[in-house]
Amino acid sequence: PSDHSRPFTYRLAIHIARPLYMLFTKREWSGAQNLPTQGGYVVCPNHYSYVEPLAFGHFLVDNGHSPRYLGKAEVFRAPVVGAIVRHADQIPVYRETANAAESVRDAIAAVRRGECVVVYPEGTITRDPQLWPMTGRTGAARIALETGAPVIPMAQWGAQEVIRPYTNEFRILPRKTMRVRI
Repeated sequence: PSDHSRPFTYRLAIHIARPLYMLFTKREWSGAQNLPTQGGYVVCPNHYSYVEPLAFGHFLVDNGHSPRYLGKAEVFRAPVVGAIVRHADQIPVYRETANAAESVRDAIAAVRRGECVVVYPEGTITRDPQLWPMTGRTGAARIALETGAPVIPMAQWGAQEVIRPYTNEFRILPRKTMRVRI
């Protein structure tokens, strides 16, 4: 499944990543019926691994939603991944700079256009040793208050078995189960 209104790079990334995810992971997904069927909205998942945005994106795309992620600006400058996210029309967050408000402005505009915007409330991968969420920031609430859009809470688990937070160890086999609950 692919939203043809999205940039070519976005669709290409889906056509490359989705088959790999299908091959190397198992899925336990529930609650897709709780996603809005029209109008923009904000989704707030927990954030605990570098690869879990792919698992959650897979869930959304397979359920007919094309997410726009808010992501730290440093990711947009990375050699390969940066080029992909820039050309896939994702939203950079310039944390702790004079340009920090631009991401909220861009997210508000996307929600007003009827898009699904993914905001990690913590603003970073959790630092909790047991991977519990940390205290959230105000971005998702500000976007929802400004637009009147719903905020959809979401929980996911399993990606930490592929890559633990703040490590480079990669363990794809045996296949891991990606769990998503809306």
